[in-house]
Amino acid sequence: MPEAASSPSRPLVVRIRNFIGDVVLLIPALERLAAAGYELHLVGKPWAKSLLEAYGWPVHRYPKSFAERRTVLKAVAAPLRKADAGFDRRINAITFATSFSSAMDMRLAGLRPFGYAVEGRSLFLKGSARIVYGEHALDSYWRLAGAFLNDATPPPDRVHLRVSTAADTIARDALAKAGVRPGYVVLVPFAGGTFEKLDKKWPRFGELAQRLLGNPSFAGRDVVMAPGPDEVNAARAVCPQARLLEKLDLGPYSAVLRDAALTVANDTGPGHMAASVGGKLLSVLGPTKIEQWGPRGPGVAIVQRYPEWPSVDEVEARALALLSA
Repeated sequence: MPEAASSPSRPLVVRIRNFIGDVVLLIPALERLAAAGYELHLVGKPWAKSLLEAYGWPVHRYPKSFAERRTVLKAVAAPLRKADAGFDRRINAITFATSFSSAMDMRLAGLRPFGYAVEGRSLFLKGSARIVYGEHALDSYWRLAGAFLNDATPPPDRVHLRVSTAADTIARDALAKAGVRPGYVVLVPFAGGTFEKLDKKWPRFGELAQRLLGNPSFAGRDVVMAPGPDEVNAARAVCPQARLLEKLDLGPYSAVLRDAALTVANDTGPGHMAASVGGKLLSVLGPTKIEQWGPRGPGVAIVQRYPEWPSVDEVEARALALLSA
C-alpha cells in the first residue's frame, strides 16, 4: 500500500464521481488524502469546480469520449511528472468511480491507479481494495482512501461542506435580486437518474407548494427554487409563485441551502448539499436505500414510504413542524 506523503508536493490524480450527491459524500475521503500530504488534481464534471471551490483543489473537465479522456489525463499528468521525480515509480492516481472505463482510461494514459477491484478492472489497477456492497457511500469512499493510505481510521458521521467567501457573496446577491426574504424555504423537486431503475422524484411537490403558501403559519416566507438550465419550465409548473434563482452555480447554491429555514428535497445532490452545509433538510424518499444513500447531517429529517410515496399531508405536517421548531 502507498506510504503517506512526506510533503504537500506529492501529486495525486483523482477521478471523482459523476453525480453531485456522490461528490459531496466523497469530500471526507478527499480531505483525508489531502491531510496525508497528497496534492490532489481532480478530474470530473465541470460543476465540481464550483461545488469544491473552497478547498482549492484544481478540477479538470472529464470529457465523454475515450480519446478525449486519455488526452485530458495525459495533460494533467505531464506537469506533475516534472514536479515529482518519483511520480511514475509509485501509485499516482486513484479512481473513486467503479466503472471498468475509469481504471482503463487511467492506465492507458500512463498512470498507475488505485481503486476498488470490481468490473474486472484488476488488469488496469496497480493497487486495489475489496469493495463492500451495501455500505453507505460516504463510508465506502472513506474506506477506499483508507486502503490507499493503509489507515483504518473509522469514517466521520457526516460531511462538512465548505462554502467560499465568493460563493457567499454571489448567493446573497442572487437572493436579493430575486426579492427573497429571510426565512425562505427551498424546494428541490428535481432528481437526476433513477435508483435501481425506479423513479426518485416525489410527484407531489406542486401540491405541497400550494399547501404551504396557503397556510397562515407560512405567511411571510418565500418558496425558492434553483433550477438547472433544462429545469426552469418544470420549476415554474411546480410553483408559479416561487422565486427562481436561475443559472446559480453549486457553490452559491450551497450557501443558499445553508441559510434556508428549510429545504425539502428528493434523493438528489442538493439534498446532500443542504445536509452537509448544516442546513435544515426534509428528505422525501421513495425507493432509495437510506443505509446506502441517506443524507447525513445534524438538521436532517427523513420521510419515506415505499412502494407508496409519502402523502402530501405527511410531508406538509413535517415541514411545518420543522419550521416552527
